[in-house]
Amino acid sequence: MPAFPNDLGNIYSRLSSATPVQKKLALVIGMSLLATLTACSSVSALTKERVAQSDASFQQAQQAVGRSEAGAIELQQARDKLDAAKTALANDRQQEAERSAAQAHLYAELAVAKSQSAAARKSADEVLASVEMLRSEAERTSPTQR
Repeated sequence: MPAFPNDLGNIYSRLSSATPVQKKLALVIGMSLLATLTACSSVSALTKERVAQSDASFQQAQQAVGRSEAGAIELQQARDKLDAAKTALANDRQQEAERSAAQAHLYAELAVAKSQSAAARKSADEVLASVEMLRSEAERTSPTQR
């Protein structure tokens, strides 16, 4: 049998013979140690929230970009950064998780902007083509009316 249960018994027997002040001190030290270990070993709720927000940004960007080629590369970069953020979060690497989440959010926004820009460019090209068609139509009919 491992020595650990015996060590617990020794600690318990020492605490049972300790004074009330020593017991309180041991409790405070134990709680402080536990709080310190918990703080060191886990990421903050804020980091988890930032990763969740980046995930939501990615989902929105994915819907906005759709099957469009414009923004597809940035959308993939956002996915890669989001995956990196989730991995860092799972491995208690807070700074890396926050940095990757922020980058994922920015790539998602860039993907949406590129997609919207391409759509606006396409609409503008269609309007210019219509104007050109009207201009040529007007020039063709204009000399016969004089």
